[in-house]
Amino acid sequence: MTESEILVSENGSLGRITLNRPKALNSLTLGMVREMTEAVERWRDAEHIRAILIDGAGERGLCAGGDVRALHDAAKAGDESLPAAFWTEEYRLNSALANYPKPVVGIMDGICMGGGVGITAHGSHRVVTERSKVGMPETGIGFIPDVGGTYLMSRTPGELGTHLALTGGAVGGADALYCDLADHYVDSARLPELVEALSSGDVDEVLAAFAAPVPEPALAEHREWIDAAYAGSDVESVLARLRERPEQAAQDAATTIETKSPTALKVTLRAMRSGYDSLEQALTLEYRLAMACVRIGDFVEGVRAALVDKDRNPQWSPTTLSEVDESRVQKFFEPASDEPKLFG
Repeated sequence: MTESEILVSENGSLGRITLNRPKALNSLTLGMVREMTEAVERWRDAEHIRAILIDGAGERGLCAGGDVRALHDAAKAGDESLPAAFWTEEYRLNSALANYPKPVVGIMDGICMGGGVGITAHGSHRVVTERSKVGMPETGIGFIPDVGGTYLMSRTPGELGTHLALTGGAVGGADALYCDLADHYVDSARLPELVEALSSGDVDEVLAAFAAPVPEPALAEHREWIDAAYAGSDVESVLARLRERPEQAAQDAATTIETKSPTALKVTLRAMRSGYDSLEQALTLEYRLAMACVRIGDFVEGVRAALVDKDRNPQWSPTTLSEVDESRVQKFFEPASDEPKLFG
């Protein structure tokens, strides 16, 4: 019998959801999203469950994101039904976790990227460790930071979120706290003990008791050039300001950004500047952008280069930022005739 991709259990008053595809770094499939949603809804009004916890099996991390290889294969075959269903149900799950009536504890240990951020960073109690690597690397595969990523990144202090969204870089636990993507810092060696304590204790009291000293955030010393360079809504200007900076880290950031999909960069920055009133507003727009990335963007080519052929040599189309004019960007933001109503 094949082991389930999701392990759902109850331990005392704690409902636990463990992603269980460790060989695939717990990448989310549509089936996993559906199993998670079923568990979350079942516990919503269950009197014996006082909190839920989300973590990942294996030593490498919580979740590397969505199963983009499967989405790529479907899109390349001309089948949009899987991407449409996956993003519809995933984004609804993100919203459900954000608005859950009980504490939602997300263990962002190890790699926590893309879809992994979506199922933890909207929760009420976000836990990182010294092993955490938190990020939204989507521009590197011709995609946008989804699962509420543009919402989260647009609300970080200063321009930290813009820096992370455009470069696709990951940050450690201390920087995740600094960027307001996490709330609690715990030593990874104590996670089993933490989970056991949560089965019967008050969530806030337990997390306070397990709190470890937080290292100095590495990004703090870079705030000046980050805030100066990433202001505004024009990717070319951001790159120009980065190149003008004397700091090597700024030069490195510019070099990194120049490897990303020009279209994805421009669409991402515009989304980041949309001035969302709610997470649901962001998710609704991100769905529109995600489907456009499949239909007219660089998603299929980006995933091919990163995960299929693995040649790390994507052929972006258009190939330069200057070729991505406003009319092309605007096409991503126009509603499609078959766009579902995600909320309400």
